Amino acid sequence: DVRSVTLGEVSLTGKSRDLPMIQIKKTLEENGFELIEDQKARTIEQLKLAIIRLVRIPGDRNLKYSAYLSKELGLEYHFLSTLFSSVENVTIEQYIIRQRVERSKELLKYGQMTLSEIAYELGYSSVQHLSSQFKRITGLTPTQFKRMTANMRYPLDHIS
Repeated sequence: DVRSVTLGEVSLTGKSRDLPMIQIKKTLEENGFELIEDQKARTIEQLKLAIIRLVRIPGDRNLKYSAYLSKELGLEYHFLSTLFSSVENVTIEQYIIRQRVERSKELLKYGQMTLSEIAYELGYSSVQHLSSQFKRITGLTPTQFKRMTANMRYPLDHIS
């Protein structure tokens, strides 16, 4: 029985040693998910989830990413950075920028916030900084994107 499902984690009733792992893995795969058993892959997944939480949940915008990620995962940032880059072929900083741009796309599509409010919400130092990163990643200005009818967003788990 599934007790809860949150970003990247499933809580089940019962003890893990009593669960038929083959059946769990098969059920997950049938539903488009995978069971992460490799420690490196697990650490990368936890790192991605921590970054998504950081970008999506308002908090201390002066917080350094490196300190936040080290604290969340209980590992040295240098180790996390090296591991992430070697597996994902992109730096943590680039991944964070891409996540922030995806979040800004979402907020632009909602149309409830100004570009200044979005820049502040996502921790940018200015609208110009957000706009330049947005254009570099998407090839469009935020205003051009907002005017478009097609949704150019990517699923969070497909950003690399």
